[in-house]
Amino acid sequence: MKYITALILLVSSHFALAAENPVVIIDTNKGQISVELYPEQAPLSVANFLSYVQQDGFKGTTFHRVIKDFMIQGGGFLEDGNPLQTLPAIRNESGNGISNERGTIAMARTGAPHSATRQFFINHKDNNFLDMRGSQWGYAVFGKVSKGLDVVDAIASVQTAAADKPVQAVIINSITLVKPASKE
Repeated sequence: MKYITALILLVSSHFALAAENPVVIIDTNKGQISVELYPEQAPLSVANFLSYVQQDGFKGTTFHRVIKDFMIQGGGFLEDGNPLQTLPAIRNESGNGISNERGTIAMARTGAPHSATRQFFINHKDNNFLDMRGSQWGYAVFGKVSKGLDVVDAIASVQTAAADKPVQAVIINSITLVKPASKE
């Protein structure tokens, strides 16, 4: 009986802790996307992302690169194409065990593994080839869409031109922290 009680407490504490992850709402001109962030698995990526959120640093940015059946990428450019200032690059956390599956949010970067700053992408389909493989760096997943995957689908379906840029801008009106992580 003691073991059953201990098991129940362990399982219930796991769900209680899982419910404490921060949640953001990405408000776009195509609708809203709720994203649960994973600070335990990707502390640097989540802290970096939230620092831009707290500065209202994503307001007026765009999803500037959209590839249906791959991903939608945004957070770094204004509608006119001008890039925004960035904080220092962060260390790559792609070895955190979270796969680039449909609906996950990950840090975009250059070919250099530790170059992620403000740009992020949401996987439109499973993209396991973006995961870390052995000593080959991948793209660090730091959360997952909890609501609004239909909005991701709508964005992924927009008409694009050169460099996968949407013909009509997909604007990020704001990203708001609606549920901060609880401090235990």
